[in-house]
Amino acid sequence: MEYAIEVENISKEYRDFKLKDISLKVPSGSIIGLIGENGARKSTFINAILGVIDSHYDKLQYFEKDFKDNEKEIKEQIAVIFDTTHYNLEFTPKFIGLLLSKMYKQWDMDKYYQYLDKFDLPLKKKLKSFSRGMKMKLEFAIAFSHNAKILILDEATSGLDPIVRDDILGLIREFTEDEEHTVLISSHITSDLDKIADYIAYIHQGKLQFLKSYEEINENYGIINGGESLLKSLNTEDIIAYIKQPYSCSILINNRQDILNIFTDLDIKRPTVEELMLFYVKGVK
Repeated sequence: MEYAIEVENISKEYRDFKLKDISLKVPSGSIIGLIGENGARKSTFINAILGVIDSHYDKLQYFEKDFKDNEKEIKEQIAVIFDTTHYNLEFTPKFIGLLLSKMYKQWDMDKYYQYLDKFDLPLKKKLKSFSRGMKMKLEFAIAFSHNAKILILDEATSGLDPIVRDDILGLIREFTEDEEHTVLISSHITSDLDKIADYIAYIHQGKLQFLKSYEEINENYGIINGGESLLKSLNTEDIIAYIKQPYSCSILINNRQDILNIFTDLDIKRPTVEELMLFYVKGVK
């Protein structure tokens, strides 16, 4: 398997929190959803792998090339979209295009104008007159116009209405259809990740709890609701975590089909990404 990004034991320590020895491999052509509660250090991780902040690591590679030795070349092939635009609000899309054509070797002005037209973004209006959704679409037009191979999004869909979010998810799907483009997307809107993610990486308190394929989660994981007697009847190795309610118990299990073979009448629900995170945070292990 080829990897677009490889990280081994990346760490960053501040006075009040740490990013602790995170190792992660991002397969080429995939969409990885990065989840975690507020303060989990998802943004710190993204800033660290982009070299925005200094960090310690054993390995940081893009396209099998060392980041430190090839930073300029690698950054030519990465597009990053944050939760707000970083361009001067007095700028127009036309001026931004001219500016970026001087910065990126592979800038494609024709493609940029095609995306502006597709997104119905006016060439000569200042960004201060744009809605949040229009600003995000402009960011995607920019990202797709310099031949980026990796798209990294840090809460880029937060605060957008469902229609605009769905448009953006469609753009992300299109971006990875040829299997040569890769996406790392951090989002609190876990329902978006249910729609597009190939893998889910969960960071909690600065540590990577797991990296699993969405297919594995969908096929093997399950939620059972029942009483304590059901909880006691299950093998502890089958239980990832459980949450007790006043009159029932919700149990997250890791081998849904095997349990169904034993308890044929049991109702086992496939977990959403949000439910998975809740069990890991609030559940008893």
